[in-house]
Amino acid sequence: MGIKWKVFCYLAVFILITLALLWMFQIAFLDDFYRAIKTNTIKSTAQTVEKQLQNEHSTDQLENIATKKDIFIRVINADGTDRYIIADGPGKALKKLSKEDLSGLKQQVDQNGGPILQISGQKKWNKDKHKIDTDKTKNAFNQFIIYTNNVILNDGNEIFVLIGTMISPVDATVETLRTQLVCISIIMVLFCVVLAFLISRNISKPIVKINRSAKELARGNYQVRFEEGGYREVAELGATLNYAAKELSTVENLRKELIANVSHDLRTPLTMITAYSEIMRDLPGENTSENVQVIIDEATRLTALVNDMLDLSKIQAGSDSLSIKEFNLTESINTILMRYAKLIENDGYHIDFDYEDDVFVEADEMKMSQVIYNLINNAINYTGADKRVIIRQTVKKGLVTISITDTGKGIAEEELPYIWDRYYKVDKSHKRSTVGTGLGLSIVKGILEMHHAEYGVTSKLGKGSTFYFIMQCK
Repeated sequence: MGIKWKVFCYLAVFILITLALLWMFQIAFLDDFYRAIKTNTIKSTAQTVEKQLQNEHSTDQLENIATKKDIFIRVINADGTDRYIIADGPGKALKKLSKEDLSGLKQQVDQNGGPILQISGQKKWNKDKHKIDTDKTKNAFNQFIIYTNNVILNDGNEIFVLIGTMISPVDATVETLRTQLVCISIIMVLFCVVLAFLISRNISKPIVKINRSAKELARGNYQVRFEEGGYREVAELGATLNYAAKELSTVENLRKELIANVSHDLRTPLTMITAYSEIMRDLPGENTSENVQVIIDEATRLTALVNDMLDLSKIQAGSDSLSIKEFNLTESINTILMRYAKLIENDGYHIDFDYEDDVFVEADEMKMSQVIYNLINNAINYTGADKRVIIRQTVKKGLVTISITDTGKGIAEEELPYIWDRYYKVDKSHKRSTVGTGLGLSIVKGILEMHHAEYGVTSKLGKGSTFYFIMQCK
């Protein structure tokens, strides 16, 4: 069942339950509610009347209460004479109670030891049966709720209080309500069916559109766009899927570039090895140490590329482990710089290392050396015409920051989030690196994340770039 029909069914069930409750309370329980309200009115009014009787001049207040609450009040002295009789309309029927009837009611109060509240019909009144009459027959004619109690006044005299109110038959009211509810129910059902259909359609419509676009995305159409209108949750879902489509498009482009770049980097050394080997085979005079060195250099480059790809795969798969120990990070950097002596001497590069004191850290020395080596290689590949690379070591609040700065073209701000990806190149034109394999920054990212170290890059176009990482020092 689709979401549209599920929503429709939920709303339909809600409507039916609402109508059922309405019928139940307005028809089945109407008489019970009415009697309960009348009973509570008599109870609360009786307390007020008993307080007013303590005042000698309480007639006006009692008349106001009787008129306002539509009740009958009769107060009888101990000698059987009436003290107050306040009655109007149907309540006058209780005024005609004989002395024997009143005596029976008083005996009930005496036997009960307190006030009595009873419901009785005038035709069913039995003056010889002195007990509470709880006749609740709905068709009883002129039923009354009667409250009786003995009250001792402030002067010590005892009086007998009788308070009553008539219970009107509700049969006619119920019949009227039933007719009205039938009409209301038909109108509500028709209205709610239309409303439920419209609501369910409006809820399902944006989801159907998103589902259609998602199928396009699954087929590889990364240019598809998801509608961000409608209610908030669907709008947020559309925005999230648009972001996912954009990221998938970026990943797909990077994947294609990766395949192209890896193919290029593998093909180039293999081609040169094959070419020089064939020359040396076919031309005896070309079997020189220089040509052999070219083959060795290309084989070394090819080996380095394969090793870097294996290292990166292990890091990303989480199968690589760390050998943590304390070592001199400053000394390790100086040792690495000695490897670049030939590059500095022959190609004119200037690599400066700025630091004050030696710093010790707890980390995997081999992998941290790989991080520094790859960052220096990256700086050499992209530095400016002055061929200058600056390495700085600073210590602050127990943290050591290693930064490597080049003087190259810099990186645009929108490119910065992607430079840690494999083979990502800012200028998009694949050129052979002076040193390294093109996987260095991805390896750096993986190793630093294994060490839970902070890392990043700052760059401005035309002013070069600075790569850095921060670690705890001893």
